[in-house]
Amino acid sequence: MDCPHCGIAFHHAWEMVRIVAIATTERPSPVWYARSTVCPAYSNPTIELMQLDYLGGNQSLVPRHVFRVYPWNTFRKPIPLEVPSQIKEDYEEACKVLPISSKASAALSRRCLQAILREPGYSQRDLVQQIDALLNEPDAAKATPTALRETVDVIRNFGNFSAHHINKQTTLQVIPVEPGEAEWCLDILDEMFDHYYVKPSRAKARKAALNAKLAAAGKPASKP
Repeated sequence: MDCPHCGIAFHHAWEMVRIVAIATTERPSPVWYARSTVCPAYSNPTIELMQLDYLGGNQSLVPRHVFRVYPWNTFRKPIPLEVPSQIKEDYEEACKVLPISSKASAALSRRCLQAILREPGYSQRDLVQQIDALLNEPDAAKATPTALRETVDVIRNFGNFSAHHINKQTTLQVIPVEPGEAEWCLDILDEMFDHYYVKPSRAKARKAALNAKLAAAGKPASKP
């Protein structure tokens, strides 16, 4: 499994303790267990509750529900420092609520996405229209890399996203999502953070360092 604390994969060894088993004369009742495992890299525990049901003539126990109670959220790589604070706040909240409500997580991710797209000038009212404008950008200087374009284009094909007009007023509208869509939204945001904030910041820093060297050598600054 991948540790929800650090994201490192490890071979888990669960320790299980039965916590509830209600006796009944009508039929075997569900049994509840608490189980835990510890990440060997950082010694962080993962704790889950499991509901098991009796099944078949041999009365074997099979898992029915598994709920992680600690940690709530799953590890994601740290947010780059270059990301604006408001977008960072919404992204972190989207990560925290994902295990509880994928609908709420996706809504917060959409808000992040719309905020990111507004900065380079994609100010259309609907998210799908913003994405269309991004994909059809005629200015080569503003065009996004092919891989990112293909990734963002996927959003238009998410079943319920394309069926709703998600604009500034309805960004946080909670609508059903298909399995995996909320997680995919977070992955897309990670890629957009790198393209719109991290790479430009690094390029600016490299240019400033180059100009400093040119100035020290008595040469003119590099052209924009």
